[in-house]
Amino acid sequence: MAETFLFGIAERVVEKIAALTVDEVFLAFTVQTDLKKLKDTMISIKAVLLDAERQQHRNEKLRLCMWKLRDIFYDAEDVIDDFKCETLRKQDSINHCNTNSSKVRFLASCCNCLPLSLSLKMAHKIKAINRRLGELATEWNSFDLRQCSDNRHVFRRETISFVDSSDVIGRDEDKENIINMLMKPSEQRSVPVVPIVGLGGLGKTTLAQLVYNDDRVTSLFPLKIWICVSEEFDLSRLLKLIIHSINKEENCDDLTLEALQSCLRSHLNDKKFLLVLDDVWNENQAKWVELRNLLRSTDGFSPSKIIVTTRSLKVASLMSSIPSYILKGLPLEDCLILFTKWAFNDGDETYYPNLIRIGEEIVKKCKGVPLAVRTLGSLLFQKTDESDWIYIRESEIWRLEQHENDILPVLKLSYNHLPSHLQRCLAFLSLYKKDQIYYSDQVIRLWMANGFLEHPRQNQEWEDVGKRYLNELLSRCLIQKEEDFCLNFTFKMHDLVHDLALDVSQKECKTVNSETEMADENVRHLLLCDEKLVEVPRVLEEMKSVRTVIIQDVSRRSKIVDKSLINLCVSNFKYLRALELRNSPLTALPNSICTLKHLRDLELVQCKGIQELPNSFDKLRSLQSLNLRGTRLKQLPESVQRLIELRHLEITIKAEHLKEIRAGCWTSLQYLKLHRCFELECLPEGMQYLKSLRTLVLKGCSRLVSLPRSLKFLTKLEHLEIIFCDKINLEMEPKEEEDRDLQLSLKTFELYELYALRDLPQLLLQGSSSTLQQLRISWCPELSVLPAWLLNLTSLHKLEIEYCFNLSAPVEGIDRLTNLRELAIHECPQLSKRYRQNGGEDWHKIAHIQNVVIKD
Repeated sequence: MAETFLFGIAERVVEKIAALTVDEVFLAFTVQTDLKKLKDTMISIKAVLLDAERQQHRNEKLRLCMWKLRDIFYDAEDVIDDFKCETLRKQDSINHCNTNSSKVRFLASCCNCLPLSLSLKMAHKIKAINRRLGELATEWNSFDLRQCSDNRHVFRRETISFVDSSDVIGRDEDKENIINMLMKPSEQRSVPVVPIVGLGGLGKTTLAQLVYNDDRVTSLFPLKIWICVSEEFDLSRLLKLIIHSINKEENCDDLTLEALQSCLRSHLNDKKFLLVLDDVWNENQAKWVELRNLLRSTDGFSPSKIIVTTRSLKVASLMSSIPSYILKGLPLEDCLILFTKWAFNDGDETYYPNLIRIGEEIVKKCKGVPLAVRTLGSLLFQKTDESDWIYIRESEIWRLEQHENDILPVLKLSYNHLPSHLQRCLAFLSLYKKDQIYYSDQVIRLWMANGFLEHPRQNQEWEDVGKRYLNELLSRCLIQKEEDFCLNFTFKMHDLVHDLALDVSQKECKTVNSETEMADENVRHLLLCDEKLVEVPRVLEEMKSVRTVIIQDVSRRSKIVDKSLINLCVSNFKYLRALELRNSPLTALPNSICTLKHLRDLELVQCKGIQELPNSFDKLRSLQSLNLRGTRLKQLPESVQRLIELRHLEITIKAEHLKEIRAGCWTSLQYLKLHRCFELECLPEGMQYLKSLRTLVLKGCSRLVSLPRSLKFLTKLEHLEIIFCDKINLEMEPKEEEDRDLQLSLKTFELYELYALRDLPQLLLQGSSSTLQQLRISWCPELSVLPAWLLNLTSLHKLEIEYCFNLSAPVEGIDRLTNLRELAIHECPQLSKRYRQNGGEDWHKIAHIQNVVIKD
């Protein structure tokens, strides 16, 4: 069922209104009064939204009212963002006016006031929103909603310990692995915990049941206890369940907590037991420790064991020091056997070979998840009409009717357990196609552009919040990491989780192709992907509220489509926040794109026809991310430097020099990448003004010969990558007086395919001696020696040296790098020989390092 995301939207809008400073609200007193009224109204609505979300599935009128509220809240956010746009316009005018101080003062005072026409227009919008909320108030109040705490996710699921093993397919190896873990002797007083972790529907409970009922386990553990924890991890409740499982006759309902713990300990009395805690969601370590301590052995190492099943790696890690057992999906052959058991009576499948062929395609949709296989098999039980099977094969799983214990309702429990801000972020991922690889940094920028992220904590940036969100989704098994690139990573989403995201985001996100005939006019996020698309789909012309447009796989042959799409964005989508256009044949951006004053993310990757930007590009003052990688830009115009909100910049240019960076420009820039700038001979003057820069990437700048010493002023720089820069040498020695107390913040430093490199930049690395954690040197054939000052990098955790064929001398005193935990030496013949474990003369110098990998 489509979600309104109303609580998350309300939260963001209230935050934005509260954040408006007196300087930003340069309107008449009556308008400020209207803003306060809007804020107060939204706070009172937000207070009862959790109750509304609970009741909406039983009350269609309430649900419709919530959809109306959603649209009003979105419109309110647009108006509040108009204030931000006006503040940026004012700031830009002050920053770039004449240097005459009196003129600056005059302009600053003038800029404190909005033009009368604009002031009246914005005042009218705020009043209109208050009026719409007032019109809805009577209906909203009639639902008699109550303020309640955020315990909306509490649910109670029941499971039992019994399973018929003949019904379980493909889990024999997993069962043996878990039993082997149970048989390992314990070396701790606390009861060892074996966590089984995986996506909902994979069969974690079934696996635990198989293990629990195995004869070897029964003989190994005289006392076995099965508890379905579900979400409510309450100590008193759990103690009662455990006691009742041990002694069915014991009546402990009225016992105090003190009496319960005494009763439990008397029953256990250092007996050897197996406790299964099924379906655990608790992330409060203190609650777990309370229970763990009551189960602890009072005499030596505990012979008992605990099995925990959970969907969360975070839960597993706080309950156990043993590595989690990550349950994988079933192979296709096992899925087919399971599907046949649920779709046919025993043996009947032999009469319907045509249905079995269709069934194979249906099973592939399940991607190894047994509960999904069971759900679709059950839908087809005793149905022998081929059209029924074809319907299931051609339908999206999320569109099929399902019952409480079927796959999507089970997966929905994971969604319901997410905080509201993560629900919106997960739903947004439905905008990508199934099986598509997601790039973490790109996803975070889109979340930022749409205002999905909570305000950063102290000493954090918005990008850090986005990384925290992704790590949360990873820990809950809702996404899976594919490849880690140090600065970012790629990930995938299981098809069934994608189906879940599609289900909840029906009215927010929409994929449009040449066959799309209908769409909700209030859709906010669009993906256009269809190589057959030769004209703009007419369904888009009815939309006015779109905030995200991603265009991919559109016909490479037609410039007209891309140009028409951009013109549509400009004319219809006035509040567009993100526009991504990749591999387009477009030769120029229309000047009208600069009227999109709310645009925060613009991506034109591999748009090779674009050679220049519009003259008024500086009007895009809200722009946070600009990606021009793979374009054929002749030069980056000075107007781009006026984008004071810009945080992420990737560029490819044909010029030998970039224009000088002026003081006061790009003060928010966090990430700068120069990509395949083949003519570039040096970095621009004024690099020292990029005070917020945290990441600098130089890739494929083949004529670049050195780095400027001004980089030493970038005290927030944490990541530096230099890749495919054939001519660069990094000799950069500190000057005794000037650089004596240099304090830099580099954490990772990567060098790759630098064929002229002979020296490492001592100035930057020694300046980061207490912060540098990872150093990678790869394909630098001219590097013959590692400097002695490398031993000053006392925080170094990981050192990788690859394909440095002339590197012969080891780092003298490497054993003094006591924090070094990983050392990898690949294809460095002389170095590898000396550090080899068997017979290497310098092996003893690196023997203290936890993880050493040496390959010739």
